[in-house]
Formats: sequence, structure tokens, C-alpha cells
Amino acid sequence: MREARLHGIRSVKIFAESSRRDATGEISLVPDALMARAVRAAKDAESDLAVMTETCLCSYTDSGLCYVTDVHGRPDIPATVDVTARQAVAHAAAGADIVGPASMVLGTTHGARTALNDQGYGSVSVMPHVIFWSSLYDGFRRTMGATPKAGVDREFQINPGKPEQFIDAALQLVQDGADMLLLEPAMFTADVLIRLKQYTRAPLFPFSVSGEYTALSSLDPKTGKRDVRRLIELFTMLKRAGADASVTYAALEIARQLSG
Repeated sequence: MREARLHGIRSVKIFAESSRRDATGEISLVPDALMARAVRAAKDAESDLAVMTETCLCSYTDSGLCYVTDVHGRPDIPATVDVTARQAVAHAAAGADIVGPASMVLGTTHGARTALNDQGYGSVSVMPHVIFWSSLYDGFRRTMGATPKAGVDREFQINPGKPEQFIDAALQLVQDGADMLLLEPAMFTADVLIRLKQYTRAPLFPFSVSGEYTALSSLDPKTGKRDVRRLIELFTMLKRAGADASVTYAALEIARQLSG
């Protein structure tokens, strides 16, 4: 956090993978949950930096799914909306400035916005994720223990061959109370980003996921420094396409290179 502030980075996004899991993901709501502790530590270190969170259940459910299931193993939408909303409030209580419903389950954005308002966190922003299917997530899912045990893909994410569905989903989320949108994976969203700028004034933030970080950068084994020039080119293109900002694992490395 302190180095981010030193290099002019204005916000950070925090992920947390829980070693404790349950069927409902409610383990994420306990006061000493890793996400809550991380948010508090971040705000204690640099209170002026905005903290964004990943508001989802896949790192907390014993199934690795982003949603709660019923007795038949099917998505339990009301239960998922309820837990996600309470998770958003828990993140806000810890000090988060922006919460990020990431499951794309219909109703989670509205649920989070309503719960935040009801609990006195009206100033906390809601930034849901709008996601195309992609193999770029494979490494992240393994790291976070978020690969569904059944081996199925994320059924609420969008087929990359259906851009109209992506745009419709994004605009629905704005109607549901989203203050801004996270579009991912960044390198595959330039076309829908350009179109969304025509339909909404909500800030749009392409998210360059971990698979992009590893694919578009390389580490020099001698110096330990990572070459992020291709990522800089990616974000320059996305800025041309209308991105208000980009979210990336390479933020510090890019900042160091640009200021070096």
C-alpha cells in the first residue's frame, strides 16, 4: 500500500482465499475473515487509497462455486443474493470503498446496493464484474481454490461469441445500482468497451486478469525485473477505447517503469 501511494497509484483491489469453507460461503462474514483483516490493514497503512474488494463466494464455498446451491445442487439465487449482500456490508464495515459482486448472479448487485444503503454505507460504491468465459482464469482459480469440484465452467459468465449479451448484462447491472463496471478479461473487452461508452456514463474499468499478466510479461531471471511493455501497450489501447482506468496485477511494476 505504501509503495502504491509513493508511485501515484490511487486504488487497489484485494483478493482473499480462505482456508476455511462451508456450504453457504457464510464463513466470509466472520469478523476476523481474511478479507476484512486485509482491508483494515490496507486502510491503516494508507487511508487515502481507495480499496476495492472481490465480493464473491467461490473462495469460501466448499464446492468452489460462486453461488449457494439448493438440496438438488442447483443455484439457490435468493440465498446467494443474501450472502453476497451481507458480504458487501462486511467489507464496507472493514473500510472498503468499493465492493465488487463478481458472480454475475442476477440480483447480487441490487442486493449489495440495498444492503449497503440500509446499513449506513451509502457512500460505498458497487462495482460488479462483467465477465467473458476465458481460459485466462485457470491459474487464478487454482491459486484461489475456486475451481468448481464438478469441473463445470462459470455458467453465469458470458460466451465470448455473444457481445450483445455482455452489453445487455452490463446495462442491467447499471440499472440494478452499479456505480461503475469491471470488464474482464481486459484484452478481450475492447469492442464491448467502445460500445458501452455510447450507452452509459458509468465509469468502465477493464480488469487485466492474472492470465494476461503472465502471458504479456516476462521475468528476467538475472535481474528479477519483469518486462511489462506489452501490458503498457494493452492499457494504452484500452484507454484509447474509452477505459476510465485499468486494473492490473502489474500496477506497481508499470508504475516503477514509467517513473524510472
